[in-house]
Amino acid sequence: MSPRQLTMMGLGSAIGAGLFIGSGAGIQAAGPAVLISYLVAGTLIIIVMWALGEMAAANPNSGAFSVYTGKALGGVAGATVGWLWWAQLVVVIAAEALGAAGLLATVFPVLPVWLMALVFMALFTAINLTGVRNFGEFEFWFALLKVAAIVAFLLVGAALLLGWIPGVTSPGLAHFALGTGFAPHGMAGIATGLFVVAFAFGGTEIVSVAAAETRDPERSVARAVRTVVWRILVFYIGSIFVIAAVIPADSPELKSPFAGVLDIAGLPGAAAVITLVAVVALLSALNANLYGASRMIFSLAERREAPLALTALTKARVPAVAVASSVAFGFVATVLELLFPDHVLPLLLNFVGSTCLIVWGSALVSQIVLRRRADAEGSPLPLRMAGFPWLSGFGIALLAAIFAVGLTGADSRVQLLSTFALVAVIALGCWLRRRSLRAQTAPTI
Repeated sequence: MSPRQLTMMGLGSAIGAGLFIGSGAGIQAAGPAVLISYLVAGTLIIIVMWALGEMAAANPNSGAFSVYTGKALGGVAGATVGWLWWAQLVVVIAAEALGAAGLLATVFPVLPVWLMALVFMALFTAINLTGVRNFGEFEFWFALLKVAAIVAFLLVGAALLLGWIPGVTSPGLAHFALGTGFAPHGMAGIATGLFVVAFAFGGTEIVSVAAAETRDPERSVARAVRTVVWRILVFYIGSIFVIAAVIPADSPELKSPFAGVLDIAGLPGAAAVITLVAVVALLSALNANLYGASRMIFSLAERREAPLALTALTKARVPAVAVASSVAFGFVATVLELLFPDHVLPLLLNFVGSTCLIVWGSALVSQIVLRRRADAEGSPLPLRMAGFPWLSGFGIALLAAIFAVGLTGADSRVQLLSTFALVAVIALGCWLRRRSLRAQTAPTI
C-alpha cells in the first residue's frame, strides 16, 4: 500500500455514517452545543492518533494496538483489546451494509434492501481478497469522493449562511445564541452527544493496522497522522457548524442532515446526490472495516489467540480465511436483522458502542509504558510524540471524564455497562485459552 492510500484510508474510514447520518443524532441530543462534544472528542482522537503513530512507526504490525497492549500490559490484555475491536467491526460491517442498502433504496428502489446488503458484502469480500494494493486503490478513490463532497457541502453552506444564494434567506447564527437555544438539553445533552461523536470518530485507528502493509511505514505513518488529524477536524467541525446553523435541533430534517441543508439551499437534485455520497461513505467504511477486522484476527491467530487456520495466506498474501470469517458474522447478523427487524443490530451495537473508547484508552496507557521502556533502554524511536508524558496523561484524563459523564446518563450508562460486560467475558475467554495452551506445552514428568 502506498503512503497516499494509507492517508486517505485513515481519512475515509472516519468519514462514514457517523458524519453523514449520525451527526443529526448528535445535534438532536445537544443542539448546536454538540460542537463542544466534537471539540472534546476531536482533541482526544488527535492525542490517540499521535500515540498510535509513535508505536506503529516503531513496530508496524497488523495487530497494532492489540500487539502494543500485549507488550505493555500482558498477553491477556492485548488479546482482549484485539478481540473487542474485531467484534465491533464485524457488527458494524452488517450495520453499514444494511444502512447503505436502505439509503440506496430511497433513490433507486430496484432491489430489496436485504438483497442489496448481501450483494454489498459479497462485493467487498471479493475486493478484499484481490490483494492489499487493489483494496488500497479502491479505498483511495472512495475516500477522495467523500472529501470532494464535503468540500462542496462546506462551500454551499458558507454561501447559504452569508446570504449569497439568490432567493434564499440566510438563517445566520441565530441558533448559536447563548441560552436554551444553544444547549437545549444542557450538560446532559452534551454528554449524550459525546458518545455519538466518539462513535463517529471510531475507525481512525485503522491507520495503525494498515501500517504493516505500507511502504516505508516510518514516514507513511507520520504523514498520515499529521494530515488525517487536521483534515478530520476541519471536515467534521465545519460540517457540524453548517448543519447546526441551518437546521433547528428539533427538526425532522436531521434524519438526513446533509440533504436537509441542501434542500433549504434550494439546490434541485442535490439531496439525491448527497444521499448517493452517503451510500459511498457507508460502503467505503464497510470496505475498510472488513480489511481491519481480517488483519486483526489474522494477527490474533499468529499469536495463538485465535485458531491457527486463520493465518492461511493466498498467493496475493491475503489472509483469505480471516477475511471470510470476518464477513461471515456480517452475513449472519444481516439475516437475523431481516428476520427480527430493529432488534438484533441495535442490541449488538449497544454492546460494542463504547468499544472505541476502550481501545483508545489501551493505546494511551500502552504508549506511556512503551515510551518509558524505550527511553530507559535508550532505544531510538522514528516518531516521537510531543509533550510526553503530559499530553498522553491529558488524553487519559479526557477519556476518564467521558466515562464519568457517560455513567450519569441513562442511555449511555447502559451502553457502557454492556461494553464492560463484553470486555469481562472476552478477557475471561482469553485467560482460559492462554491457560489451556500453557497446560498443553508444559513438560510432563
